[in-house]
Amino acid sequence: MEEKRFQATGRRKNSIARLWIQEGNGKFVVNKMALDEYFTRETARMLIKQPLELTDTIGKFDVFINVTGGGISGQAGAVKHGIAKALVEFNPEFRTLLKKAGFLTRDPRAKERKKYGQRKARARFQFSKR
Repeated sequence: MEEKRFQATGRRKNSIARLWIQEGNGKFVVNKMALDEYFTRETARMLIKQPLELTDTIGKFDVFINVTGGGISGQAGAVKHGIAKALVEFNPEFRTLLKKAGFLTRDPRAKERKKYGQRKARARFQFSKR
C-alpha cells in the first residue's frame, strides 16, 4: 500500500517552504540536509517542532522540506507555518488547537520598501544646515 503524503506551503517574510509529511519515525530533511545541519540555531529547531509538540505527533511523521528565500529566522517561521497546515490536512481536528496557538496565521510582517530621497524606508539622509 502506498504511503499517504500531505503537502502544504508555509510563508513568512520573503521565505517560502514547500513541505510534505508522511507517517514515519520523525525524520526531518531540509533541502536534502538533516534538520540540525541546515538549521544550526537551537531556537530555529524548537520553533519548527512547536506544531508537532502541540498536537503530540512528534516522532510520528517524516517531514521533507524545500525552503527558499529570506534568512534563517524567516525560513524557520515558514516551515512552522507549513507543518501546521500539513497537520490540519492530515487531521482536521487539529485545526482548533493549532488555530488557537496562532500557528495557522501567516505572519504578514515584511520589510517596508525604501522611499526615494531617503536612505532607507524611514531613515533620512543626514541633514546639514550649513
